[in-house]
Amino acid sequence: MTARPKIRLGVSSCLLGEKVRYDGGHKRDSYVVKTLGRFFELIPICPEVEIGMGVPREPIQLERAGKKIRAVGVKDRELDVTEKLSRYGRKMARELEGLGGYVFKSGSPSCGLFGVNIYPGKRGTAKNGRGLYAEAFLEGQPFLPTEEEGRLGDPDLRDNFFERVFAYYRWQRASKKRFTVPRLVSFHAAHELQLLSHGERRCWELGRLAVRGDKAAYLSKFMQALGEPAAKRGRAGALRHAMECIKGLGRDERSELAGLIQEYQRGRLPLSVPFVLLRRYLGCHPVPSLAAQTFLHPEPLEAAVRRMGC
Repeated sequence: MTARPKIRLGVSSCLLGEKVRYDGGHKRDSYVVKTLGRFFELIPICPEVEIGMGVPREPIQLERAGKKIRAVGVKDRELDVTEKLSRYGRKMARELEGLGGYVFKSGSPSCGLFGVNIYPGKRGTAKNGRGLYAEAFLEGQPFLPTEEEGRLGDPDLRDNFFERVFAYYRWQRASKKRFTVPRLVSFHAAHELQLLSHGERRCWELGRLAVRGDKAAYLSKFMQALGEPAAKRGRAGALRHAMECIKGLGRDERSELAGLIQEYQRGRLPLSVPFVLLRRYLGCHPVPSLAAQTFLHPEPLEAAVRRMGC
C-alpha cells in the first residue's frame, strides 16, 4: 500500500538552521526541525535571500511613510526592498498552492506575523506590524493556517494550529472533486462536533452556507471558526451533544459520562478522560451520524501529532 504524501508546511529557512540571516547566522528551532520534521514535509523559504539581498547583508526594518509601510535599510537609507518583498510574496503564494500550513519567523520585517516593529511613529516605535513578504503571501492564500515559531510553545496555540492544518488539508482533498451541495453538506456534517467546540452560532451559520452550496463563503467562515483555540466550555458542549445522540445509554452510564465532562470543563480532568469513555460507549451503542465525526475520530496522523504535543 502506497504511503500518503506528507502534508507540506512552508517554514522560514533560518528556523531550519540554514545560515541565511543578515549576519550570516541562523535561528534554528529544534522543535521545528526535530518534531515537525518527523511528520511534515518542510519547505524552506527565505524571501530576503531569494530577492537577491545575499548573506551577509544590510539589515532592514519596517518604517511608516505616510499611510504606507516600507522595508528599508537600517543603516543604508537608500536601500528599499518593499516592492521586491511584496512581489515575491505574491509569487510564492501562487507557486505554493498545495501547502497545508506555514511557520513564519517571529519579529522579522519580512516574515513576522504579529507585533513586528515599525519605525518611527508619532508616539515612538509601534509593535503591531506584519512582515511584508508574509502579508503579501497571505493576501494570496488568506485561509492558509499560519503560526510563528515562538507561539508554538503555547500548548493551546500549538494544538489550534495543527487542528487548522489538518482541517484545511481535508478541505484540499475534498476540493479535488467538484463540490456539489451534497458533498459540501457531507463535509460540514463530518466537522459538526469540531465546529460546535468552537461555538454553536458559527456551526449553524456554516450549516446554512453548506445547504446553499456557497463554497467560497463556507471556506472563509470555516477557517475563521477554527481560528481561535476551542475553550473547555466549547469542547464540553460538543461532548454533551454527542452523548445526547447515544440513545442506548443507561441512567448510570449517562450520569458517569456527564460527570466526567463537567469535571473536564472545570479543569479538573484532561479531555482524554471523558473522550475515551464516550468512544467506549459509542463502541457499544453505535450512532451512524457520529461515525465520521472528525472531533471523535481524527485520522491516525492527526491524533498522533496532537497527542504528542507536536
